[in-house]
Amino acid sequence: MRVVADPDEAVAGVQDGATVLIGGFGPAGQPVALIDALRRSGVSQLTVVNNNAGNGETGLAALMAGGHVKRIICSFPRQSDSYVFDGLYRSGAIDLEVVPQGNLAERIRAGGAGIGGFFTPTGAGTMLAEGKETRTIDGRDHVLEYAISGDLALVKAFRADRMGNLVYRKTARNFGPVMATAATVTAVQVDEVVEVGALDPEVVVTPGIYVDRVVVVRTPG
Repeated sequence: MRVVADPDEAVAGVQDGATVLIGGFGPAGQPVALIDALRRSGVSQLTVVNNNAGNGETGLAALMAGGHVKRIICSFPRQSDSYVFDGLYRSGAIDLEVVPQGNLAERIRAGGAGIGGFFTPTGAGTMLAEGKETRTIDGRDHVLEYAISGDLALVKAFRADRMGNLVYRKTARNFGPVMATAATVTAVQVDEVVEVGALDPEVVVTPGIYVDRVVVVRTPG
């Protein structure tokens, strides 16, 4: 794990066409500084995995507005302030794959665990199951869902130590821990980096083995 100088260094090396896992549940836990750095890099044709499809005109929404994203995989693409995504989708400028929230989390977890896929009853018998393999298990229809993994994960945590162990702040934890396990490179923005031993090991959520780059981005206030 490396503590890097700035967010631009944290996302260095990402290629056009990459799959990027972005933590956050709406604005909560969204690594905005890393997303902005990704936008500045000029990378394009990205597939983005996130719970939502952006909020307002910042963070993920700004990344989409800049034409960097060709496809988004998410569970909740429609809310009152997702107008950037809505306009792009209606114009055909971006593709969408809707995944039920539990399935999304489990597909990412499977990617991190090296599991190719799993059967789930969620979505069976609906439009979301069209074209997918189904099986009846214990008298109930199940749908085959494949794992999701990424080239890069962007995560926001509260603190890191110098080995990359992470703790999160309340609901900002959401998708960050599971995404950190499922990417080739995991970049994390934190409020502070502390010395090894300063974090109670009982509260560490993401072990440093999953973390590649950490950058300090102090939250205003």
